[in-house]
Amino acid sequence: MNIRTLALAPALLVAMAFPALAERIPLSEISRYLNSLTTVTSEFTQINPDGTVSTGTVYIQRPGRVRFEYDNDPTLVLASGGNVAIFDGKSNGGPQQYPLSQTPLSIILDANVNLGRQGMVTGHSEQNNGTVVTAQDPQRPQNGTIQMVFTAPTELRQWVVTDDTGQKTTVILGEMSKGGTIPASRFSIQSEVQRR
Repeated sequence: MNIRTLALAPALLVAMAFPALAERIPLSEISRYLNSLTTVTSEFTQINPDGTVSTGTVYIQRPGRVRFEYDNDPTLVLASGGNVAIFDGKSNGGPQQYPLSQTPLSIILDANVNLGRQGMVTGHSEQNNGTVVTAQDPQRPQNGTIQMVFTAPTELRQWVVTDDTGQKTTVILGEMSKGGTIPASRFSIQSEVQRR
């Protein structure tokens, strides 16, 4: 062993004793990852704007479809056919509906996610060994933002939607099950209206 190797040995031991700091995942890799997701099922924990916590299961079928089923709560959130429908279990009326394009969640559900588009990403940083990306629809920034948190290897772990009134809703994902099929009827707003 030469003198140079001996001199480097303590530095190598110190470097190996600490985990490597996570590097910020490039936007192109995050776009590629989101575009690779087709069907996803995951348990989730949701922190609502008023501080209450809900749990449930989310079903995602890209592009354009999502279903949030809540535990011990008849509330249901569906996105399909370019619309979002919120079924309130306490209401006898039909669901509250609005265009999917009016929610920042449309960024994740888009057929072609491109975080490199001009004006889409407003923040991109490394925090707590994760990559945090804040994005908005550059054509409709008034609709709010979505802040997504990814871990390496690239995996979506949570998102925070800030709506047009400044209210924040956080969704923390559990272990994701990818692939498989979800019946189209699970995303049908009309079928859910008739069922209720």
